[in-house]
Amino acid sequence: MHAATSDNPEARAREAYSLGLLVPKRSLGQNFVIDPNTLRKIAWLGRLHPGDRVLEIGPGLGALTGALVDAGAFVTAVEIDRRLVERLRPMERSGRVRIVEGDILRISFDEILGQDRWKMVSNLPYNIATPAVMRILEDAPQVESMVVMAQREVARRWTARPGSSTYSAVTVRMSYFATSQLLGTVSRNVFVPRPRVESSLVQIKRLPEVAVDPTVAGYASMVELIYASYRHRRKMLRHSLAGWCSQEAFLHAGVSPESRPQELSIIEWGRLAAAIRSGDS
Repeated sequence: MHAATSDNPEARAREAYSLGLLVPKRSLGQNFVIDPNTLRKIAWLGRLHPGDRVLEIGPGLGALTGALVDAGAFVTAVEIDRRLVERLRPMERSGRVRIVEGDILRISFDEILGQDRWKMVSNLPYNIATPAVMRILEDAPQVESMVVMAQREVARRWTARPGSSTYSAVTVRMSYFATSQLLGTVSRNVFVPRPRVESSLVQIKRLPEVAVDPTVAGYASMVELIYASYRHRRKMLRHSLAGWCSQEAFLHAGVSPESRPQELSIIEWGRLAAAIRSGDS
């Protein structure tokens, strides 16, 4: 076993929690995974190879960090809670772990990731799961794949398909950059404290190229169009996009004006945005 886990982080997490040495902050969405089988499963699902560089968001007490190191990875773990940062620092002695104190929603990816290729494996804090994943997809092209744990309802939205009730504006944005799939559900019993909700594991793989050619339809304008329609997701597009999109633009894009936003794939949104951009509206 590597030095980073020689003191058994699972046992350390249980002890710290049971003795009241560390009270998880609900404001930071902290729930720590302590079951060793679950930790090994997450690391295995990350398809890690010796020497892989892995980004971890919200390492908590370092239990998953240790499992990632045991799988052969070099881990950069970003933690916002200074109390936890101090507990994690000893793991750096292994030479395979780097602890970065900071907010993943504001940190400079070029500074912490450089130009190397990365994977991300994380038990994401519930309260920032979607913003964190979206920021990685939008601003950190170095991260080529992710295996992350999130609240089950959130995971379902990430992996929904067009036409489903959980298909959302966030789903569309994610599909611009990546494919996603559910890997399984995680029992609330493997956490301390025990959350009120179930969690799911999700695999996210970055596409070799974004789904819509940015020279045809820009990402920012497409996102603006998507959110304009999702503000009235029960309405037909001809109503929710009135003033944005003419009948001719719908025709040119091959999109029915009677469609509702949750019925359109990222490719169809791209065609609609391109039609508007070309002046057909």
